Amino acid sequence: MPDTKTRFTNEQILRKTSRRRTITHVVIYVLLAVWGIMVLFPFYWMLLTSIKGYGAYSSEYIPKFFTLSPTLENYAEAFTAVPLAKYFLNTLIFTVFTTLLMMIVIILAAFAFARLEFRGKNVVFALFLSLMMIPNELVIITNYVTITDLDMRNTFLGLILPSVTSVFYIYLLKENFEAIPNELYKAAKVDGTSDLKYLLRVMIPISRPTIVTIVILKVIECWNSYVWPRLVTDDPDYYLVSNGIQEIRENGFGRENIPAMMAAVVVISVPLIVIFLVFRKKIMEGVSRGGTKG
Repeated sequence: MPDTKTRFTNEQILRKTSRRRTITHVVIYVLLAVWGIMVLFPFYWMLLTSIKGYGAYSSEYIPKFFTLSPTLENYAEAFTAVPLAKYFLNTLIFTVFTTLLMMIVIILAAFAFARLEFRGKNVVFALFLSLMMIPNELVIITNYVTITDLDMRNTFLGLILPSVTSVFYIYLLKENFEAIPNELYKAAKVDGTSDLKYLLRVMIPISRPTIVTIVILKVIECWNSYVWPRLVTDDPDYYLVSNGIQEIRENGFGRENIPAMMAAVVVISVPLIVIFLVFRKKIMEGVSRGGTKG
């Protein structure tokens, strides 16, 4: 009899535990679904507005969450009212060269801090990290004065140079390099391998996930860059897509043609969305590797 009571008691406990777990999962998924809708709704609204005709959009006293007469005229107008294709080309040039130069700089810097021994290395690295505490606005002011004094305004060089390094990316890659066993470096030095060859043939291939992540994040950063290009360029020939949005609003469609503006924003946003969706796993993998040593 006691055994039967014990069995029933255990079954009741299991049922209660299972019921609580089910309720917890339901609540979590409902909250996640609500949060997902809140995050994705602006993208849906942007896309929806971009396929509405100007007349249909203007006649809506109460915004509608759907349209029965979608149109692609706004997308055609996005490339004809302003030189949006040229803005894309400028952004591509800026993104490719900035990312390439930054990767060269941060890989060499991270290797030096992770593997080379020199006097004051820890002090120098601490000073590097302290730069992350400086407000970005102060750095922008200093960079602007420097670029102006060097007469590099309205040039690709003026756009690119202030963005070819990053203390955070150096730190992230340094942590990843230090996770590689030091015995490999010592063995390579015994075999007569130079530091550069060891970096290219051993460290970079092992750290490829983190490097790919940094490249992707830098591409997204360059594509979204707005404040700095706006400061150093007042010539439309050097506008990037982010700056082109303001040009579109002021000189392209006017302030009232919201559907055409939304079409331009969709066109500008699509490359970043595609990049993130394709490489999201690599981004997560690279960040987790960079934050874990050993």
